[in-house]
Amino acid sequence: MNLPNRLTILRILLVPVIVLVWIFPYAQFGIDLGVLQFSYVKLPILNIICLVLFSLASITDFLDGYIARSKHLVTTFGKFADPIADKLLVNTMLILFASSNLIPVVPVVLMLGRDTIVDGCRMIAGKNGVVVAAGYLGKVKTVAQMFTIIFVLLNNLPFELYSIPFTDVILWFATFVSIASGTSYFMQLKDYIFESM
Repeated sequence: MNLPNRLTILRILLVPVIVLVWIFPYAQFGIDLGVLQFSYVKLPILNIICLVLFSLASITDFLDGYIARSKHLVTTFGKFADPIADKLLVNTMLILFASSNLIPVVPVVLMLGRDTIVDGCRMIAGKNGVVVAAGYLGKVKTVAQMFTIIFVLLNNLPFELYSIPFTDVILWFATFVSIASGTSYFMQLKDYIFESM
């Protein structure tokens, strides 16, 4: 197994680690991770730990793609596993935040729904021998989701100190771009989707 594929697998393995770190019942075991205080804004140490793990996983995302392309190590497994690893990481974080009431449920449902529809479109396209490359909007969506996750974990710092709801803004921006990119995929492939109706 080559290095890019190992990095992809590492990213997948980090997802359950992040989940366990996030949901572990620390209080039941008498563990107090503590908080950092920035003026009137509190930042739990748990958030920082998860931010480090998320950042590590995100770095593997950049590295596996870069190494695979620059060293000509692109494999069928990599093409299959890399987007799955990305969606597992991002969507798991969003679900954790929604379940913890850190973000609203609606944008998470919309983004997960979009991913499901796009995956269905790609499956139909693949059966027809059509390869749909990741579009510009899809890349913007991923970046916006990454920033959303980072600033949720940072408790909207430093913007919270100035009463700027940056996390809310970028969350809804990510949702809008997600829907727009999903619509773009659907419109490109609608002829294949409806050909047997």
